[in-house]
Amino acid sequence: MLGFYLLGKIRTPHDSVTEKVSVPRLILSIITFTFVIYMVPGMWGAPLKALAGYLPPQSTIDFDLTKHQTSAAKPASGEAKKYADLFHLPHGLDGFFDYKEALTYAKKVNKPVFIDFTGHGCVNCREMEARVWPDPAVLKRLENDFVIVALYVDDKTELPESEWYTSTYDNKVKKTIGAQNGDLQIVKYNNNAQPHYCIVDHEGNLLVAPKNYDLNPASFAAYLDKGKAAFEAK
Repeated sequence: MLGFYLLGKIRTPHDSVTEKVSVPRLILSIITFTFVIYMVPGMWGAPLKALAGYLPPQSTIDFDLTKHQTSAAKPASGEAKKYADLFHLPHGLDGFFDYKEALTYAKKVNKPVFIDFTGHGCVNCREMEARVWPDPAVLKRLENDFVIVALYVDDKTELPESEWYTSTYDNKVKKTIGAQNGDLQIVKYNNNAQPHYCIVDHEGNLLVAPKNYDLNPASFAAYLDKGKAAFEAK
């Protein structure tokens, strides 16, 4: 409608008849229609990578004709995982949402742990998941070489009182999933930005320097390889 309005095809009561379209209006209408054409496939679930950071996660889309192209998730442990009803990993990846649970399983299967400190409202996190994680080289490594744990630092789900604790960082009681994940990131990994990726051993010790926002799939794949090599060298 905006494009047609700029071309003078739609008029409000106070608009005069547009006999000739000025160059600026023509340029704006072209930009508008181009953007519309780009977004149309998104109505059927096609990923819109340029807008990935501003759209809901792909896993929340009900009408998605591309779901059959997503790799099928394979249960990591064969057991029910904590918070699996609250969170989901993108691209059919399987993993955990509790730090201790992930470390325990990683020790069992002898794999390094890939920690994804993320958030519901993290624009850069969604962009990474839409533009970097689907890259075949990255996705293959995440699927086969690591135990993945996604830790949401802004989740407001309150935990049972028996699981509350007082942080050594700010002396505040951490009552929610997000508050405890955020405290873990600050206290153990000395960072509070998202996305923040850490590759750790079975005790949670860093194997390589953490990585943050990076839209270069080749660079991210190299980071995963470096973490895996450091784990195997231990």
